[in-house]
Amino acid sequence: MNQKTKNLRNGIAALLLVSGLTVGAAVFKANGQDKPETKPARSSAGGRDPFRKYEPPRPPAPKKSTVVSPPTVQERIEQYKAQKQTAMMARVAAPKPTTAFLLSEVQVVGISRSPRGYAAIVEATPIKLAYVIYPGEKFYDGQLVAIEDNRLVFRRETVFSNGKRERSVELKALRQASVADAFAGAKATPANTSAVEPEKKPEDKAAGKPE
Repeated sequence: MNQKTKNLRNGIAALLLVSGLTVGAAVFKANGQDKPETKPARSSAGGRDPFRKYEPPRPPAPKKSTVVSPPTVQERIEQYKAQKQTAMMARVAAPKPTTAFLLSEVQVVGISRSPRGYAAIVEATPIKLAYVIYPGEKFYDGQLVAIEDNRLVFRRETVFSNGKRERSVELKALRQASVADAFAGAKATPANTSAVEPEKKPEDKAAGKPE
């Protein structure tokens, strides 16, 4: 009788233990379901906020390009002398002295007709020398395209810091002076004569002055 009572008590204790474990697991599960779900915070480094209006990415701002300033007139004349010396040593045609001057440094003092067609007399204002030029004559920042009755047509080339080159048309009107006045006011030399070594006047040669 005592053994049966003891077994019964052990069975009841085991049943209560299992029941307690079952109830505890159910309560723990219920508590886990009731806990609100937390979403991982969205990183500000990547991803788009769904509550914000979409804005397309802005294109990168273009780099500012500036006009390349030409060298000084003295530097350009020195460059011309070096190019001329190199051409003489290589026995090739030397560049014209007009290649040392900017279009802005040139004034049209006369236009005439020659066996080669129209010719123009221009004065390089930095050195006060005049040259006879023809279509195709090159300058430091451009080229003579055509000679008309009272103006010259040039093609100017502008160089920018990013390497871009822009070409435009530039017109230069005849200065208010006749061709005779132009020859009297400034001695015109052929465009293939050095800009720093003007030809001697005939009277200088007749007087026996040194070359």
